[in-house]
Amino acid sequence: MSIFTPTNQIRLTNVAVVRMKKGGKRFEIACYKNKVMSWRSGAEKDLDEVLQTHSVFVNVSKGQVAKKDDLTKAFGTDDLTEICKQILAKGELQVSDKERQSQLETMFRDIATIVAEKCVNPETKRPYTVSLIERAMKDIHYSVKANKSAKQQALEVIRQLKETMEIQRAHMRLRLVLPAKEAKRLKEKLKTLLQVVESEDFDEELEMVVLVDPGCYREIDELIRCETKGRGSLEVLSLKDVEEGDEKL
Repeated sequence: MSIFTPTNQIRLTNVAVVRMKKGGKRFEIACYKNKVMSWRSGAEKDLDEVLQTHSVFVNVSKGQVAKKDDLTKAFGTDDLTEICKQILAKGELQVSDKERQSQLETMFRDIATIVAEKCVNPETKRPYTVSLIERAMKDIHYSVKANKSAKQQALEVIRQLKETMEIQRAHMRLRLVLPAKEAKRLKEKLKTLLQVVESEDFDEELEMVVLVDPGCYREIDELIRCETKGRGSLEVLSLKDVEEGDEKL
Protein backbone atom coordinates (compact mmCIF):
# COMPACT_ATOMS: atom_id res chain seq x y z
CA MET A 1 0.00 0.00 0.00
CA SER A 2 1.49 3.32 -1.03
CA ILE A 3 1.60 6.25 1.36
CA PHE A 4 -0.36 9.25 0.15
CA THR A 5 1.41 12.62 0.43
CA PRO A 6 -0.91 15.65 0.13
CA THR A 7 -0.11 17.78 -2.93
CA ASN A 8 0.26 20.91 -0.81
CA GLN A 9 3.14 19.41 1.20
CA ILE A 10 6.82 19.74 0.29
CA ARG A 11 9.56 18.20 2.43
CA LEU A 12 12.83 20.14 2.72
CA THR A 13 16.05 19.53 4.62
CA ASN A 14 19.06 21.68 5.68
CA VAL A 15 16.85 24.71 5.46
CA ALA A 16 16.96 28.31 6.70
CA VAL A 17 13.47 29.76 7.15
CA VAL A 18 12.56 33.42 6.61
CA ARG A 19 9.19 34.29 8.16
CA MET A 20 6.86 37.24 7.64
CA LYS A 21 3.43 38.12 9.03
CA LYS A 22 1.17 40.00 6.61
CA GLY A 23 -2.56 40.47 6.42
CA GLY A 24 -2.96 38.58 9.71
CA LYS A 25 -1.34 35.43 8.32
CA ARG A 26 2.12 33.89 8.57
CA PHE A 27 4.15 33.22 5.43
CA GLU A 28 7.51 31.45 5.20
CA ILE A 29 10.09 30.74 2.51
CA ALA A 30 12.77 28.03 2.51
CA CYS A 31 16.32 29.26 1.85
CA TYR A 32 19.80 27.78 1.83
CA LYS A 33 21.78 28.43 4.99
CA ASN A 34 24.33 31.28 4.84
CA LYS A 35 22.73 32.67 1.67
CA VAL A 36 20.09 35.00 3.18
CA MET A 37 22.66 37.46 4.57
CA SER A 38 24.64 37.32 1.29
CA TRP A 39 21.47 38.31 -0.59
CA ARG A 40 20.67 41.14 1.82
CA SER A 41 24.20 42.55 1.62
CA GLY A 42 24.13 42.42 -2.19
CA ALA A 43 26.94 39.84 -2.44
CA GLU A 44 24.57 37.20 -3.88
CA LYS A 45 22.48 38.30 -6.89
CA ASP A 46 21.10 34.94 -8.08
CA LEU A 47 17.78 34.22 -6.36
CA ASP A 48 18.00 30.52 -7.24
CA GLU A 49 21.17 30.32 -5.12
CA VAL A 50 19.19 31.63 -2.13
CA LEU A 51 15.80 29.90 -2.41
CA GLN A 52 15.41 26.14 -2.10
CA THR A 53 12.11 26.50 -3.94
CA HIS A 54 10.07 29.45 -5.23
CA SER A 55 7.10 28.20 -3.16
CA VAL A 56 5.63 30.22 -0.29
CA PHE A 57 4.60 28.27 2.82
CA VAL A 58 2.48 28.75 5.88
CA ASN A 59 4.76 26.28 7.63
CA VAL A 60 8.06 25.16 6.08
CA SER A 61 8.81 22.42 8.62
CA LYS A 62 5.43 20.75 7.94
CA GLY A 63 5.71 21.41 4.20
CA GLN A 64 2.39 23.28 4.09
CA VAL A 65 2.17 25.56 1.05
CA ALA A 66 0.28 28.87 1.27
CA LYS A 67 -3.00 29.20 -0.65
CA LYS A 68 -3.00 31.38 -3.76
CA ASP A 69 -5.97 33.45 -2.52
CA ASP A 70 -4.22 34.22 0.78
CA LEU A 71 -1.08 35.33 -1.07
CA THR A 72 -3.00 37.62 -3.44
CA LYS A 73 -4.92 39.14 -0.52
CA ALA A 74 -1.77 39.79 1.55
CA PHE A 75 0.73 40.79 -1.16
CA GLY A 76 -1.53 42.10 -3.94
CA THR A 77 0.00 39.59 -6.40
CA ASP A 78 0.27 35.84 -6.92
CA ASP A 79 3.75 36.13 -8.48
CA LEU A 80 5.67 33.74 -6.22
CA THR A 81 9.10 35.08 -7.15
CA GLU A 82 8.05 38.64 -6.33
CA ILE A 83 6.52 37.52 -3.02
CA CYS A 84 9.67 35.56 -2.15
CA LYS A 85 11.75 38.70 -2.75
CA GLN A 86 9.51 40.72 -0.41
CA ILE A 87 9.76 38.11 2.34
CA LEU A 88 13.55 37.83 1.82
CA ALA A 89 13.96 41.59 2.17
CA LYS A 90 11.68 42.25 5.14
CA GLY A 91 11.11 38.88 6.81
CA GLU A 92 12.70 37.57 9.98
CA LEU A 93 15.37 34.89 9.61
CA GLN A 94 14.62 31.97 11.92
CA VAL A 95 17.67 30.37 13.52
CA SER A 96 18.09 28.02 16.46
CA ASP A 97 19.40 29.35 19.78
CA LYS A 98 22.65 27.46 19.21
CA GLU A 99 23.11 28.97 15.74
CA ARG A 100 22.23 32.46 17.00
CA GLN A 101 24.79 32.14 19.81
CA SER A 102 27.43 30.98 17.33
CA GLN A 103 26.67 33.91 14.99
CA LEU A 104 26.91 36.42 17.84
CA GLU A 105 30.24 34.97 19.01
CA THR A 106 31.64 35.17 15.46
CA MET A 107 30.45 38.76 15.11
CA PHE A 108 31.92 39.66 18.54
CA ARG A 109 35.33 38.49 17.31
CA ASP A 110 34.88 40.26 13.94
CA ILE A 111 34.16 43.54 15.75
CA ALA A 112 37.22 43.11 18.00
CA THR A 113 39.38 42.38 14.93
CA ILE A 114 38.23 45.57 13.16
CA VAL A 115 38.87 47.65 16.31
CA ALA A 116 42.36 46.14 16.66
CA GLU A 117 43.12 46.92 13.00
CA LYS A 118 41.91 50.51 13.20
CA CYS A 119 43.29 51.57 16.59
CA VAL A 120 46.50 52.07 18.54
CA ASN A 121 47.58 52.93 22.06
CA PRO A 122 48.17 56.72 21.76
CA GLU A 123 51.15 56.58 24.17
CA THR A 124 53.11 53.77 22.49
CA LYS A 125 51.60 54.12 18.98
CA ARG A 126 51.39 50.32 18.96
CA PRO A 127 48.27 48.35 17.95
CA TYR A 128 46.31 46.34 20.50
CA THR A 129 45.87 42.58 20.11
CA VAL A 130 42.45 41.18 19.19
CA SER A 131 42.27 39.19 22.45
CA LEU A 132 42.94 42.33 24.52
CA ILE A 133 40.16 44.20 22.67
CA GLU A 134 37.82 41.22 23.26
CA ARG A 135 38.58 41.36 27.00
CA ALA A 136 37.96 45.12 27.04
CA MET A 137 34.62 44.62 25.23
CA LYS A 138 33.60 42.05 27.84
CA ASP A 139 34.63 44.43 30.63
CA ILE A 140 32.26 47.12 29.31
CA HIS A 141 29.59 44.39 28.78
CA TYR A 142 29.27 45.19 25.07
CA SER A 143 26.22 43.47 23.61
CA VAL A 144 26.42 42.49 19.92
CA LYS A 145 23.54 43.64 17.71
CA ALA A 146 22.73 41.04 15.05
CA ASN A 147 21.00 43.58 12.77
CA LYS A 148 24.03 45.92 12.54
CA SER A 149 27.22 45.30 10.57
CA ALA A 150 30.48 44.52 12.37
CA LYS A 151 32.00 47.72 10.93
CA GLN A 152 29.20 49.93 12.30
CA GLN A 153 29.51 48.30 15.71
CA ALA A 154 33.32 48.61 15.70
CA LEU A 155 32.99 52.42 15.52
CA GLU A 156 30.50 52.26 18.41
CA VAL A 157 32.91 50.08 20.43
CA ILE A 158 35.82 52.50 19.84
CA ARG A 159 33.71 55.37 21.24
CA GLN A 160 32.79 53.32 24.32
CA LEU A 161 36.31 52.00 24.93
CA LYS A 162 37.71 55.54 24.97
CA GLU A 163 35.94 55.99 28.32
CA THR A 164 37.78 53.09 29.95
CA MET A 165 41.17 52.77 28.20
CA GLU A 166 43.81 54.65 26.22
CA ILE A 167 42.76 54.05 22.63
CA GLN A 168 42.55 56.13 19.46
CA ARG A 169 42.03 55.62 15.74
CA ALA A 170 45.35 54.90 14.03
CA HIS A 171 46.50 57.79 11.88
CA MET A 172 46.72 57.65 8.10
CA ARG A 173 49.96 58.87 6.56
CA LEU A 174 49.28 60.94 3.43
CA ARG A 175 51.36 62.75 0.81
CA LEU A 176 49.73 65.99 -0.33
CA VAL A 177 50.92 67.84 -3.43
CA LEU A 178 49.55 71.38 -3.77
CA PRO A 179 50.09 73.78 -6.74
CA ALA A 180 52.27 76.78 -5.80
CA LYS A 181 49.49 79.36 -6.40
CA GLU A 182 47.01 77.75 -4.02
CA ALA A 183 49.55 76.27 -1.57
CA LYS A 184 49.53 78.96 1.15
CA ARG A 185 45.74 79.45 1.15
CA LEU A 186 45.05 75.70 1.04
CA LYS A 187 47.56 74.90 3.78
CA GLU A 188 45.70 77.32 6.07
CA LYS A 189 42.36 75.60 5.30
CA LEU A 190 43.86 72.14 5.90
CA LYS A 191 45.50 73.09 9.21
CA THR A 192 42.59 72.00 11.42
CA LEU A 193 42.33 68.61 9.64
CA LEU A 194 46.00 67.63 10.01
CA GLN A 195 47.28 65.94 13.17
CA VAL A 196 51.02 66.05 12.41
CA VAL A 197 53.04 67.56 9.54
CA GLU A 198 56.03 65.21 9.17
CA SER A 199 57.76 66.99 6.27
CA GLU A 200 57.31 69.93 3.96
CA ASP A 201 59.11 70.54 0.68
CA PHE A 202 58.43 73.61 -1.47
CA ASP A 203 59.91 73.76 -4.94
CA GLU A 204 57.58 74.44 -7.87
CA GLU A 205 54.76 73.03 -5.74
CA LEU A 206 54.23 72.23 -2.06
CA GLU A 207 54.69 68.59 -1.08
CA MET A 208 53.71 67.59 2.47
CA VAL A 209 53.74 64.26 4.33
CA VAL A 210 51.14 64.38 7.09
CA LEU A 211 49.33 62.23 9.65
CA VAL A 212 45.54 62.56 9.79
CA ASP A 213 42.57 60.95 11.50
CA PRO A 214 40.97 58.49 8.98
CA GLY A 215 37.64 60.24 9.55
CA CYS A 216 39.05 63.42 7.91
CA TYR A 217 40.30 61.68 4.75
CA ARG A 218 37.22 62.37 2.59
CA GLU A 219 37.06 66.04 3.61
CA ILE A 220 40.78 66.55 2.79
CA ASP A 221 40.38 64.76 -0.55
CA GLU A 222 37.37 66.90 -1.55
CA LEU A 223 39.06 70.11 -0.42
CA ILE A 224 42.18 69.45 -2.52
CA ARG A 225 40.20 68.34 -5.58
CA CYS A 226 37.79 71.30 -5.51
CA GLU A 227 40.27 74.04 -4.58
CA THR A 228 42.93 72.97 -7.10
CA LYS A 229 40.46 71.85 -9.82
CA GLY A 230 42.24 68.48 -10.01
CA ARG A 231 45.79 69.89 -10.22
CA GLY A 232 46.64 68.91 -6.63
CA SER A 233 46.93 65.31 -5.48
CA LEU A 234 46.60 63.12 -2.40
CA GLU A 235 48.27 59.73 -1.89
CA VAL A 236 47.82 57.28 0.99
CA LEU A 237 51.26 56.15 2.18
CA SER A 238 50.12 53.95 5.07
CA LEU A 239 47.05 53.25 7.17
CA LYS A 240 48.93 52.84 10.44
CA ASP A 241 50.96 55.27 12.45
CA VAL A 242 53.39 52.86 14.12
CA GLU A 243 56.69 53.20 15.89
CA GLU A 244 59.85 52.76 13.85
CA GLY A 245 60.75 49.06 13.73
CA ASP A 246 57.12 47.93 14.07
CA GLU A 247 55.56 46.07 11.21
CA LYS A 248 53.80 48.39 8.74
CA LEU A 249 50.24 47.11 8.42
